[in-house]
Amino acid sequence: MGGVELARPLYFWLGFLATVAGVVLHLPMYLHGAEMHYMLAGMPMDVPMAIGMALIVIGLLVTAYGLVPRGAFKVKPAGEVRVRALDGAKMRPAHIGLILVMSVAVVIDAMKPITLGFVAPGMAREYGLKSALNPAGDLPVALLPLFGLTGTVLGSILWGWMGDKIGRKPSILFAGVLFIGTAICGVMPDFWWNLAMCLAMGLGAGGMLPITFSLLAETIPPRHKGWVMVLIGGNLAVAYLAASWLSASLTPTFSWRALWLVGLPTGVFLILLNRFIPESPRFLFAHGRDEEAKAVMLRYGAAATALDDPADTRVERVEDEHDGGYTRLFRPPFTGLTTAVVILGLSIGLVTYGFQLWIPSNLQRLGLDQATADRALRDSTLLGLPLIFIAAAMYGLWSAKKTIITLSALVGVALAVLSFSGETLAQDRTWLYLLLAGPIVGTATIAAVLAAYSSEIYPTRVRSRGSGLSAGVGKFGGVAVTGVLVAGAAAPSIGTTALLGAVPLILAVVAVLLFGVEPDQAGADAPAATQVAAKA
Repeated sequence: MGGVELARPLYFWLGFLATVAGVVLHLPMYLHGAEMHYMLAGMPMDVPMAIGMALIVIGLLVTAYGLVPRGAFKVKPAGEVRVRALDGAKMRPAHIGLILVMSVAVVIDAMKPITLGFVAPGMAREYGLKSALNPAGDLPVALLPLFGLTGTVLGSILWGWMGDKIGRKPSILFAGVLFIGTAICGVMPDFWWNLAMCLAMGLGAGGMLPITFSLLAETIPPRHKGWVMVLIGGNLAVAYLAASWLSASLTPTFSWRALWLVGLPTGVFLILLNRFIPESPRFLFAHGRDEEAKAVMLRYGAAATALDDPADTRVERVEDEHDGGYTRLFRPPFTGLTTAVVILGLSIGLVTYGFQLWIPSNLQRLGLDQATADRALRDSTLLGLPLIFIAAAMYGLWSAKKTIITLSALVGVALAVLSFSGETLAQDRTWLYLLLAGPIVGTATIAAVLAAYSSEIYPTRVRSRGSGLSAGVGKFGGVAVTGVLVAGAAAPSIGTTALLGAVPLILAVVAVLLFGVEPDQAGADAPAATQVAAKA
């Protein structure tokens, strides 16, 4: 299994099988609803469902026990070695396999929150929820994305901590089993059960992405890892295409519920790929698992060196000098760097869940009918797709810091123009499409670049927490925006939402200019943090 053994393999697989069995026991109720087009609202839970829910809870607990290494939560002293990929290492079959598996993981992960938008209309109709099509409903359908996005925020923070404590691989596998268990959202007869399952789904979805990038940062050869991680971040677009294709294919026949049930086969597929997922060698050394660490390094062309540089030593000791979870990321030598990451992550969230969330309705407000508005968004997205490849090349061949500044400035300018001219742009479709490409594709590209950047600039011991923080603050913007919808407020104009994103993006440009650093292309374990420490 990638040269790494699970802590208690028997318990892991027993927990996994129990979780799968628990989901399968929910399927008869779903199938019995075929004659009613799978309208299950208000139906009582049967005995198999009750047994299935118990099995899922037990399965998740047993799975966690099987994944947590012995002594994982004991405080470890600063390490005496630093693990780095060899400077001249080439891309090996093992690297290609890891990239493919992590790409699958990102697609499966991103499909979860993306699916929220596709299930909301059918869920609103079935449960009689308040929506644009049903203003007289009782509870707002926006509660669903609110719970889901809240889960992703909490998951980003929790999984970042887990990745540093129990390892990258166990954290990814537990998220995959959680995806399987929360597939029962597609069979819940009560809306409140859907909210609970959606919150749990968000925990796993929010945690998977930062862990994935942290693992890639520690295994991909230095000269390749930047652009590789940016390209993998671009799989967010593939996830959207997959979710929309599944919605178009399954929803007319099997209702919105089938989109949640897809979590069963996709989660199982991810778990079966576990043998291709390695562990951080630095983490393994810290826990006395030297032979496993050496096997991983041999497979991916890495080496262990003595930690003899004073700046490197200072960075590694941050873990021990400043106990207390994420607060250490805001202490020297990381204070300014973390501030820049937080501002940029928050601005991405505000644009993604603010401007993008309301742009379809705002385009119609500008006089475009629904079909024309949809085509405008589609064409703008296609127009902007090459930006992902351009950004990957810029990040890998030019400068990570300058790539972030350039992309953020371009998207900020596009949003500023939309803010002041959005009401008149409907008359000039060419400019409208060009300007929309920035917030739609450009913001996703910045998110991918930030995920890669935040996974490279922190040392191994706090890397997952740094990645988790950058992902979590981005989703916090989504929670804030969705909270406005739940409160029943009307969606603001295109100018207001554009300005809401433009201001923090410009602030992010200033913050990165002042505090941003370049990841060391030579592949040091804590390159950027070492630069910061050296300056301190």
